[in-house]
Amino acid sequence: MTTPPHDPFPTRLLTWFELHGRHDLPWQHPRTPYRVWLSEIMLQQTQVATVIPYFLRFLQAFPTLRDLANADTDAVMAQWAGLGYYARARNLHAAARRCMELHEGQLPRDFDALLALPGIGRSTAGAILGQAWNDRFAILDGNVKRVLSRYHGVAGFPGLPAIEKQLWAIAQQHVQQVPTARLADYTQAQMDFGATLCTRANPACILCPLQSGCAAYREGLTDSLPTPKPTKKLPEREAVALLLENEHGELLLNRRPPTGIWASLWTLPQADTDSAMREWFERELHGHYDNAEELPLIVHTFSHYRLHLQPLRLRKVALRDRVGDNEALRWVSRAALPSLGLPAPIRKLLDSL
Repeated sequence: MTTPPHDPFPTRLLTWFELHGRHDLPWQHPRTPYRVWLSEIMLQQTQVATVIPYFLRFLQAFPTLRDLANADTDAVMAQWAGLGYYARARNLHAAARRCMELHEGQLPRDFDALLALPGIGRSTAGAILGQAWNDRFAILDGNVKRVLSRYHGVAGFPGLPAIEKQLWAIAQQHVQQVPTARLADYTQAQMDFGATLCTRANPACILCPLQSGCAAYREGLTDSLPTPKPTKKLPEREAVALLLENEHGELLLNRRPPTGIWASLWTLPQADTDSAMREWFERELHGHYDNAEELPLIVHTFSHYRLHLQPLRLRKVALRDRVGDNEALRWVSRAALPSLGLPAPIRKLLDSL
């Protein structure tokens, strides 16, 4: 479906935003490119209420792009730990360093240059340019896809390339109708509207300022649009983890590889099977594996599978070789745990001891 030449959508949305939009978010005051960029990355697949405390703590640790670029990986991951989707933090860190190398320590005010940075896609680049510099770029995050699918009656899963292309075309036509001075507000308004009023479940259609032009409301399709993604049952996986303590009460942590689940975070040594865990233990440590105490099972859901992790606890063990010989293993005191990036379920387990 095409957008009429003078669709009332942008005007009505901006009027709604003036009265009901979010005007006091921490990244809006002051609204610098660095703060906008950080907030946009944190807000990917994460709600505002969850992001705010992480955003404030992250800024305390890394108040400028230069501070972030100069930080080491552990410091960055420690501030991100618990927020999830850890590739975002790695990409953020890499992008900051790229800005130091290529853009004199500044976030570039150029769409293609932004798009070339790690972790920045088309919608994120548009959101940064729109909010930080009031530039005219469309966005199409999950909230905007939902709103446009309902308002224009676009059927089909929005993640499909053909449907997404159609929604991008509509978003581009809308943004052309926005007054230049209101582009930052319009960018925020779209996200706020989808997050607070045109929600995934139980949208407040009775309060909607776009109701009269909404195809989904008019045709009784609010519950079925946007078309949901075909469901797949999450596969179940099992694994074993070792919570190991030496004679000083320090814990043995293992840094995950730079790619994959929990990439670059420090976590417990882990294996897919008990036999593989036993083999690793007997190769690396002095101790009696069969004396391990079973701790409560951890069930953690990732985007593409559900993990059943069985932690086993052993005290007064020692590595066969010096810990310094293996950079991926480290004895860590309990006092030092807050300075390291740990996956949320592992930190919860350690905090419970």
